[in-house]
Amino acid sequence: MPEIFFSGPEGRLEGRYYHSNTPNAPLALLLHPSPEHGGTMNNKITYTMFQLMKQRGFSVMRFNFRGVGKSQGVFDRGEGELSDAASALDWMQDLNPNAPYVWVGGFSFGAWIGMQLLMRRPEIEGFISVAPPANLYDFSFLAPCPSSGLIIHGEKDDVVSHEPVGKLVEKLHAQKGIEIDHRTVGGANHFFHDKIDDLMAHIHDHMNQAGSSGREIPVIIKKKKVA
Repeated sequence: MPEIFFSGPEGRLEGRYYHSNTPNAPLALLLHPSPEHGGTMNNKITYTMFQLMKQRGFSVMRFNFRGVGKSQGVFDRGEGELSDAASALDWMQDLNPNAPYVWVGGFSFGAWIGMQLLMRRPEIEGFISVAPPANLYDFSFLAPCPSSGLIIHGEKDDVVSHEPVGKLVEKLHAQKGIEIDHRTVGGANHFFHDKIDDLMAHIHDHMNQAGSSGREIPVIIKKKKVA
C-alpha cells in the first residue's frame, strides 16, 4: 500500500489510502490509539480494520496523527488530533466528491477522536468504536449522538473499565432514533491479543445487520479463485 501525504493544520500528515474499485464507493476513516503509548496507523487493530473496510468495498484511509511517523507537528492531547482527522476526511472527500456517506472507526484514543469527529460532520453515517476510553476521556460531548454505531470492548480489558463504557452506552441508548450495538468480546484484553479475528467477525456482523435494517452498507466482496 503506497504512502500518501496530505496537508494538516500543523504540516504534512502521513497516511495509507485504498481507492475502491466500486464507482462512488462510501468512505471509511480509521484512527489509531494514543501516540503517548506508541499508537500509530500500523497498530494491528487499526490495520486490520483498514483491511476489513477495503474488503467491504469502501475507499478507506488510515493515517498518523501529528508527531507520529512521518507526520509533522507534536502531540496535542486530542484537540489537534481532531483537526488532523477532519483534514484527512477533507482529503478523501475532495478525491471522492460523489461518495454517498462516511463511516469512522477508531481504537481507544482513536475511538474518542472518531466520536468527536462524528459530532462535527453530518455526512458520517456510522461508527465503530473499539474500546472507547470512557474512564480516561470525557465523552459528554455526545449530546445528542447523531448516528448509530457499534461500541465494542474486551471482556478482560484492564485499561478501559467496563462501568464507564456501560454508562456511556446507557446514555446513548436513551436517545430517540439512535441504535447502539454494544458488544463484548469474550476473553479479550484491551489489545485483543489472540482475539482480533473475533473482533473483526463482530464488526462484519454489525455492518451486515446495519445493511439489513435499511442502511446502505457494501457487502463483503469475495475474490473468485482461478483454477
